[in-house]
Parts: sequence; C-alpha cells; structure tokens
Amino acid sequence: MTEVTGKVDFKVGDDTYQTWYKIVGDLTSGAHPLIVLHGGPGVSHDYMTPLAEIHNKCNIPVVFYDQIGIGKSFFEGVPDKPKEFWTVDLFMDELDNLVTHLGVQNGFALLGHSWGGMLGAHYASHRHPVGLKHLVITSGAPSMALWVQSTSQLLKALPADVRETIERHEKEGTTDSPEYQQMVGIFFEKHVCKSPWPKVMETSFAAMMQHPTVYHTMAGPSEFTITGTLKSWSCLDQIHTITTPTLLTNGVMDEAQDVCVSPFFQRIPHVKWAQFSQRHMPFL
Repeated sequence: MTEVTGKVDFKVGDDTYQTWYKIVGDLTSGAHPLIVLHGGPGVSHDYMTPLAEIHNKCNIPVVFYDQIGIGKSFFEGVPDKPKEFWTVDLFMDELDNLVTHLGVQNGFALLGHSWGGMLGAHYASHRHPVGLKHLVITSGAPSMALWVQSTSQLLKALPADVRETIERHEKEGTTDSPEYQQMVGIFFEKHVCKSPWPKVMETSFAAMMQHPTVYHTMAGPSEFTITGTLKSWSCLDQIHTITTPTLLTNGVMDEAQDVCVSPFFQRIPHVKWAQFSQRHMPFL
C-alpha cells in the first residue's frame, strides 16, 4: 500500500497556513480519489483512517487531511484568532485549495463524517464543484438546529442523574470537571463509540483536548450545547440543488438520529440512505 504525506500552503488574507494531507494509493491510477472530511470541527483525521480499507479493497485512492487548526495542521496562534476567522467558508476554501493542489479537480469523491458531512453538504450545495462525482454524508446534518434537536432527545433519554449532572455543569461553566467528563462518557458510550476506544479514536480526541480552540469556538462545550459560530448554521434551503449522486449513512444508536439525516433523503434528487446497527462511527 503506497502512502504519501505532504503539506500545501493555504493563503488566507495576508497570512499563509499549511494543510497536512496523506494519500493512500496512487492518484495517477485513473480512479477518482476519495477525499475524507473529518469531524469536530477540530477533531483530527486519525479516527477516519480505517477508511483506507476502501483503497485496499477497491483500489480507489483515499486522501486524508487535517483541517487547519488541528492535528498536523495546527499552527501557532490558533487560540488568538478571532471567532470570525473560523467559518464554513474558510474550510471550503481550504478544501478547494487542496483539491487544486492535488490536481484532482476534474474528478473526485467526498466522504464527510459528522461536522465533515455538514461541510461536504454545504460545499456541494453552495459551490457545486464540477469535478465532484460522488458525495457520502455520514452521520451529518443539514442544520445545527436539527443536530441539537437530535442530541437533546438522546440527552433526555439518559438516566435522570446523568442528564441533570451534565446540564448543571454546562449551566455553571464547569465542563472541565471530572464528574462532567464521566457523565458525558456515558453518552459517548451509548451514542458515539463503545469502549475501549480504538487507538486512532484516542489520538483524534487527544488532539482536540490538547488544542480545543476550533471545537469550542465553532461548536461549544459539548455535543448538545452549541454556543459557537455554527449555532445558526444551515444549508437546508440549498441541499435540493445538490446534483451529485449522494449516499447517506447513520446508525440506529447514532447521536445523528434520523431527524438529522432525513432532510437530505427528502430533498437531494439522487440519494440513497443506508443505516447501520451502530453508533456514530460504524467504520470503527
């Protein structure tokens, strides 16, 4: 299995950042590469690397990358950036920049997980890249309001003491307390990924814990309390314009419940929906 890593300069205003990427397979093979958009925002790509199996089984090149601000694309000064810096447009520009650098703008597929699915849907419905041949939205949502509706329903279904502890710490701003982390762990066990976590999952979340700026600025303190720049985000009114053949997936126990996924199914013209008997990360 051929692996190549690199960095591409990404210019934003007068500043230049670097996007780290890894290619599994050969971009000159003739097969359209699959570009993987990780979740978070602000969780590194590592937990997505089991998708390299797509190359092993189908000989399709797979491209992983860390979005700027996290993992191998972290840069000094991330905590000092104003919240207005961290926008959906920023990450669409970064994706365009990577696609052009790799020379695959005439033919590629996208797979976005969680926040990556939101980014992929927004990208496909607002920029309509001519080279986008397939879109896979895995456990994403077309609006943050629907995401919160889904996670809030699941939070209410937890035992009362767990739910009340989570809500109390979020209200008091003490989400760094061990008690809060323990209670959120119960939610994660049920709806995100069962324990023990695979090493790649631990690596991704350790990266976020070490550099939490992107997640906290764009999302907030948790999966159910969104206070960041994505709070009012939506592409609901645009997803009907996605002409790319699209595959949706989620899990029965997923924090992205059907309320998140169903609008994609109802509004995207060429779409198939597959559901796993799993949590948020069936590929693990």
